[in-house]
Amino acid sequence: MSDTVDDVDLPYDEDEASQQEKIQALEERLEVLEAQNEEMRDKLLDANAENNKYQQKLERLTHENKKLKQSPLFVATVQEITDEGVVIKQHGNNQEALTEVTDEMREGLEPDDRVAVNNSLSIVKSLSNETDVRARVMEVTESPDVSYEDIGGLDEQLQEVRETVEMPLEKPDMFEDVGIDPPSGVLLYGPPGTGKTMLAKAVANQTDATFIKMAGSELVHKFIGEGAKLVRDLFDVAREHEPAVIFIDEIDAIAAKRTESKTSGDAEVQRTMMQLLSEMDGFEERGEIRIIAATNRFDMLDRAILRPGRFDRLIEVPKPDADGRELIFQIHTRDMNVADEVDFESLADETEEASGADIKAICTEAGMFAIRDDRTEIRMEDFEAAWDKVQADSDTTDDVSKTFA
Repeated sequence: MSDTVDDVDLPYDEDEASQQEKIQALEERLEVLEAQNEEMRDKLLDANAENNKYQQKLERLTHENKKLKQSPLFVATVQEITDEGVVIKQHGNNQEALTEVTDEMREGLEPDDRVAVNNSLSIVKSLSNETDVRARVMEVTESPDVSYEDIGGLDEQLQEVRETVEMPLEKPDMFEDVGIDPPSGVLLYGPPGTGKTMLAKAVANQTDATFIKMAGSELVHKFIGEGAKLVRDLFDVAREHEPAVIFIDEIDAIAAKRTESKTSGDAEVQRTMMQLLSEMDGFEERGEIRIIAATNRFDMLDRAILRPGRFDRLIEVPKPDADGRELIFQIHTRDMNVADEVDFESLADETEEASGADIKAICTEAGMFAIRDDRTEIRMEDFEAAWDKVQADSDTTDDVSKTFA
């Protein structure tokens, strides 16, 4: 038990000490007691924090222990809703059962819904639709940092893409008034580096629709049916977030011409392609979903995927002409410290075989030449040397490709 004030020994001799000495001794003792009190208060706070931590741990362990003692739930699918109850089919053993549910739960159930059932096959709760998580992570949550102003030399192609993707979403009444269905898909094809992917990025930046991106190779899997399931889930995600735009890059990975090959790998790729064909234009309505695809190998694509109804517009994206190259040079040098002597028109004439990607590489290399010479200004000779280097790198790549071909 704590001492009372009367029990505490005085820090002086009461008979001999003067009044001033008594006051000074009591003040010193008070300071000591206050310091001890502050220390004890800190210890109390630490003890309370420690207690809260152990209390949370106890609650978590108690909850886990309760879960371990509970019987596991099984996944089932609602087959039919009748006056007598709900017919369900349990996954795994395909066992069917008729179970009763409350009126409140009945209102929220529909055929094909996934539910959790207990050992007595009573419905415990509804489950969300089964969708591959890989399909969900393909949704673009942040707009790419590319706008229509960043694309040069592709005015005609840009207009067609906007008519196919943007206009049906922004002005659907115009198509109804004319009496036609809007184009449902657009295929961009052309040599590498001409801006096909940039066009899709610009659409993702400008439109308010949900944008879902993927590469054709991501749909190729070694297990039977897995690629087709991913395609199905991908379109399910798009339907959940209508209006939506699906961009499939390098579509030739799954849409190449069908052959008589009997290998399991080729057969699985063809199954995936057939699921894609069905989703693009099958019995089920696609809804407010637009598709953009890109490929460097138009000659490899299967004729079935090119027909109207799947891709209503086939847009060639060629290498830029002289005016386009000049504009692309201006776009990529907007934030660069370029000397006044630099003549973009002359550069455009010199770089006759350059693609948009080549011109971007030229601008980057020109900046590197300036840095190498310890300069902050980029001169005409830097761009010329950069073009020579890009050409040399391209020739080296071609030679290596021929060596390994």
